[in-house]
Amino acid sequence: MKLRPHLLRALAPAALALLTACGSTPLPPWPSDRAAARTAPAVVNMGSAAASAPAATSPAPAVIVEAVPPPGAASAAAPAEAAAGAGAAPYGPEVAARFPDPSTVYQTPGLASGRDQFSSNSEISGWLRDLAAASGGRSRIGLLGLGASQSGTPLEALVLTRAASTDPAALLASGKPTVLLVGQQHGDEPAPAEALLVLARELARGRLEPLLDRINVVLVPRANPDGAAAGKRVTAGGIDMNRDHLLLRTPEARALARLQRDYQPAVTVDAHEYTVVGRFLEKFGAIQKFDALLQYATTANLSEFMPRASEEWFRRPLVAALNREGLSNEWYYTTSTDPNDLRISMGGTQPDTGRNVFGLRNSVSLLLETRGVGIGRLHIQRRVHTQVVALTSVLQSASQRADDLGKVRSYMDREAAGNACRGEMVTSAGPTPQRRALVMLDPATGADRSIDVDWNSALELRPLKTRGRPCGYWLAAAATQAVERLQQLGVQVMRVAEPGAVLGESYRETARTSGERSDVRGAIADAAPIVQVEVALARGVLDTPMGSYYVPLSQPLANLVVAALEPDTQNSFFANRVVDALQSQARVVGEPTMRLEPLPAGSL
Repeated sequence: MKLRPHLLRALAPAALALLTACGSTPLPPWPSDRAAARTAPAVVNMGSAAASAPAATSPAPAVIVEAVPPPGAASAAAPAEAAAGAGAAPYGPEVAARFPDPSTVYQTPGLASGRDQFSSNSEISGWLRDLAAASGGRSRIGLLGLGASQSGTPLEALVLTRAASTDPAALLASGKPTVLLVGQQHGDEPAPAEALLVLARELARGRLEPLLDRINVVLVPRANPDGAAAGKRVTAGGIDMNRDHLLLRTPEARALARLQRDYQPAVTVDAHEYTVVGRFLEKFGAIQKFDALLQYATTANLSEFMPRASEEWFRRPLVAALNREGLSNEWYYTTSTDPNDLRISMGGTQPDTGRNVFGLRNSVSLLLETRGVGIGRLHIQRRVHTQVVALTSVLQSASQRADDLGKVRSYMDREAAGNACRGEMVTSAGPTPQRRALVMLDPATGADRSIDVDWNSALELRPLKTRGRPCGYWLAAAATQAVERLQQLGVQVMRVAEPGAVLGESYRETARTSGERSDVRGAIADAAPIVQVEVALARGVLDTPMGSYYVPLSQPLANLVVAALEPDTQNSFFANRVVDALQSQARVVGEPTMRLEPLPAGSL
């Protein structure tokens, strides 16, 4: 790429006219609540517990699945499960008494009475195949092969719909929103997978089946089968796949990216479990209390409708459903692995987790975590019950808001595309430091203990670095790996069909260090160190050779493109060597006049 400043003066007036011509999408009216009109916008109290959210906007009570044990099974599995986990219990009976088993008994292969292992990968596959094979009536149930894990284990999803078939085109043509439920991205967090097996059965032929009149559902019970088989958080290659949704280094993350690209869910739930004792007991002398921790997408450049829809339409009804079942809940939070760091942080603000990347796809994106890491099978029926109650609430909310979801998704897509060439964007953001009281449990008595902590709130982001929003990005012909990753994410990429020039900004490196990706927990399990650079922008006319690429921001996934291609962030393609040189990419700040042709997906 050549930068030709001497042509800048000649092209600037035309470029300015094009920039001025770029329009914005008018803000539509917020859909009113069916019960009562709102008199004020949703304002999240950063210091309040999730359990304090008002229940006035909650939907009908959640469907609680009554699971019937198979013939010959014990009438209750909880005692056997408690015994199986008793040897590994990290606390005494006073704490355990705070988490009694639910009245409902759930049955999956991994929850069978006397069982000491959770459902195996083959058992989960068999469960899904049996449901798909029994498809009938008004519903279509299809088993999707998403590829294979690093060790060759099949990655599978179940699609449930009233559409004519289970392929993406049929679901999109149905006009109904699709809800994607993802479980066990971390292999040592088993309750979500067991809960999604229960929900799959109830959606296929149980009490939740009527919801398919209004929504489509796609379930991925176990996104990380290798980690589950090994009882480890990471994939077989040692990568945290829930920090890989932008870089797509793992086959597991690529499978979820293709699923998102093809089925375009309006709502996505990422279901996890969290550490109960461990570093919390070490740092604070207390034990984690809450049955469920909740958060939605919190990263830079999200549509303003994203947190509003997440809060009003989903989190508040979810909290009400948990409260009705006597299940305690809070905003999601964690703490670093450094024993001297006493800060408590909500989920991170980086565009790397499923929660944030799914949000940048304009999908309402929710994180659900139950207390489970480090306690084996202890309280497993209660953990699965919490997941079932919460996920059922999300499905019900999506069904009740089906029409509104379609309108808001359309607006967010048009808004992202319409912002090209205009205004500013945030390339790096951080949480807001606060102080608040956090309730934990006394390890000896099991009583509530309120602890004042430094709290990093992700609900109010602080812009750390901003830039003018370009019209798009130029990529060199050699940047094929970056193009492939963008296409896997669903981003439209154009090929330059004949040589040309465009008004643009190249990146000039001003400082460089090496380092590692990190989040609020500490260093991220990853494959390689990163390149950390500081850059300055140099404006001029850029040569665009035939065979190079143009990535327009006039598309719905524009903000995902920004996260990948602004080089001076820890998650960028350049920092992680997907783009090999700063000279291989540039910002295009004038509408391109060279001839472009669409690049078919998978053509490289």
